[in-house]
Amino acid sequence: MSSIRIGILGYGNLGRGVECAVKANDDLELVAVFTRRDPALLTIKTPGVPVVNVSDVEEWEDKIDVMILCGGSATDLPVQTPHYAKLFNVVDSFDTHARIPEHFANVDKAAKENGHVGIISVGWDPGLFSLARVYSNAILPDGKDYTFWGRGVSQGHSDAIRRIAGVADARQYTVPVEKALAAVRAGENPDLSTREKHTRECYVVLEEGADAAKVEQEIKTMPNYFDEYDTTVHFISQEELDQNHKGLPHGGSVIRSGITGHDGENKHVIEFKLNLDSNPEFTTSVLVCYARAAYRLAKEGATGCKTVLDIAPSYLSAKSGEELRAHLL
Repeated sequence: MSSIRIGILGYGNLGRGVECAVKANDDLELVAVFTRRDPALLTIKTPGVPVVNVSDVEEWEDKIDVMILCGGSATDLPVQTPHYAKLFNVVDSFDTHARIPEHFANVDKAAKENGHVGIISVGWDPGLFSLARVYSNAILPDGKDYTFWGRGVSQGHSDAIRRIAGVADARQYTVPVEKALAAVRAGENPDLSTREKHTRECYVVLEEGADAAKVEQEIKTMPNYFDEYDTTVHFISQEELDQNHKGLPHGGSVIRSGITGHDGENKHVIEFKLNLDSNPEFTTSVLVCYARAAYRLAKEGATGCKTVLDIAPSYLSAKSGEELRAHLL
């Protein structure tokens, strides 16, 4: 059985993570890495795989089964995913929750018009956490949902800060409010605002001559990212950032607290929890599973945009239906 041919577009933290994840799956094969940089300046870890400038991507239209897009959600993916869905089956990790319906519509149009499958918002949130929310809502219709992230580095938020003029580098930590988390786990069903559930901590390296007050104001008022949170901004040196904030840990919990019984006498708490040493490596491990699903759906004649909510779990696994039923069901 031939391998599923994978392309990577973008070779930052996510691109490197996809490369690692493809290596771990025997049914997947990395055939090319595409970059906006000079390919001669980029060294990847997989021997024999070419690095290609994105200007030449159309030459690979018939050589790649699924293109995994590894750009940022702030400015890259809203443009890239609809564009590349015209040429390939695609998977992305678009994580701006408020803009998912708009992004879905754009990708769906491009993918359907060109006979491809596009799977968006893949990762752990949105992604696995989305599945946990749907399952727990269906099981406990009389209840409340809560999602807590961190403490950990948010790649999307860090990327959004780095796009601000005057910022040389940045890391953003999402931090759950422990008092709120404890109340939810105890089944108290508190009413919590966005600000009451999390705080955000930003560690920012400024470019020389940048206006710190202006940068801080732009961060704290950024829609969909920081404007609804208590946000603290620390300005530090590149050396300190490299030394103390080089890791990319993350995690969190999806919790639904609900009741059953004729009089609501029985309480139940469902919690799906992740504790991750490497946010990008875990995220890309999810991405490659959905690349497998995109390939299988396309082979069945499906077209258009999908999310994790539309795809059966068996499409993610390299195991056959017989193996899944015998060992994992």
